[in-house]
Amino acid sequence: MEGETNREEEEIQAQVDIWKYVFGFVDMAVVKCAIELGIAEVVESHEGPVTISELSSALGCSQSSLYRIMRFLVHRKFFKEDHNTNQGAIGYVQTPMSRLLLRNGEKSMAAFVLLESSPVMLAPWHGLSARVLAKGDLAFESTHGKDIWSYAATNPAHSKLINDAMACDARVAVAAIIDGCPDLFNGMDSVVDVGGGDGTTLRLLVKACPWIRGINFDLPHVVSEAPACDGIEHIGGDMFVSVPKADATLLMWVLHDWGDDECINVLRKCKEAIPKDKGKVIIIEGVVEEEEEDKLKYVRLMLDMVMMAHTNTGKERTSKEWVHLLIGAGFSRYTIKRIKAVQSIIEAYP
Repeated sequence: MEGETNREEEEIQAQVDIWKYVFGFVDMAVVKCAIELGIAEVVESHEGPVTISELSSALGCSQSSLYRIMRFLVHRKFFKEDHNTNQGAIGYVQTPMSRLLLRNGEKSMAAFVLLESSPVMLAPWHGLSARVLAKGDLAFESTHGKDIWSYAATNPAHSKLINDAMACDARVAVAAIIDGCPDLFNGMDSVVDVGGGDGTTLRLLVKACPWIRGINFDLPHVVSEAPACDGIEHIGGDMFVSVPKADATLLMWVLHDWGDDECINVLRKCKEAIPKDKGKVIIIEGVVEEEEEDKLKYVRLMLDMVMMAHTNTGKERTSKEWVHLLIGAGFSRYTIKRIKAVQSIIEAYP
């Protein structure tokens, strides 16, 4: 009897789990809705728990529809219910999860949600099986007629979504970098951020390490939108052709977009740009260790699927695969260090 009971419980759990996958898109859609409505901002600015009537009034939306949205978000632990309101009604308060939805929050993930839930980024997922079955049948390119970077170059709104998402990730990652490796930029007078987007990463690094002269290097249409900042020069160009000279080159969430040959080419250009005596290349990327388990492994594996759907040859790499690239690019030595983020810090020396 006990064996039958356990089997029935396993079957019920399997049904629950498969339903989660069937409607997995619902989480993303409702969270996107919350960001677009600005729910987290209203709850954050309210003194004490905010009731559904106060929330609907502030947002100018249907109370009944909003209640259903909030009921779902509470169940998914984005907000908490609190009974300590002036009206004696149930109110809502923030949680660590909901604070990540604040558009201007210090560690906001809102821009990433808006990017990945956009129609442009969702459509290629329907071609994932074709991508697996037929080499060369590229999900994003087959869907939109060009690769993601060419698409962004001709669609400013989508380019802004990408830059905003990279900027929100930078705010989280740079704090972990400085905390986990505080001496990373010691002895470096100049740093070029290759693929630096709108310059958020460098602005944060220069603030933490004011002796650094920063060079934000990206495609011309990207840096043309980057805001001016003291201590940072914006330069447009192509990393596959050349990289501006500096004591260190920084690549964060860049190489995982490309295949091995392209990565080795970029790493060689970075190696040519730094002095042989004290220069180094700093790579901030995920490292997937299949034999190890940590809380962020699932995120790295999900990102690998994102690379498959959204890039032609990109992927998340194991430490052995990273070493293959570094040796191929001619680096003499390297170190790999884990930090409290999805990414690790890889330092490579000429």
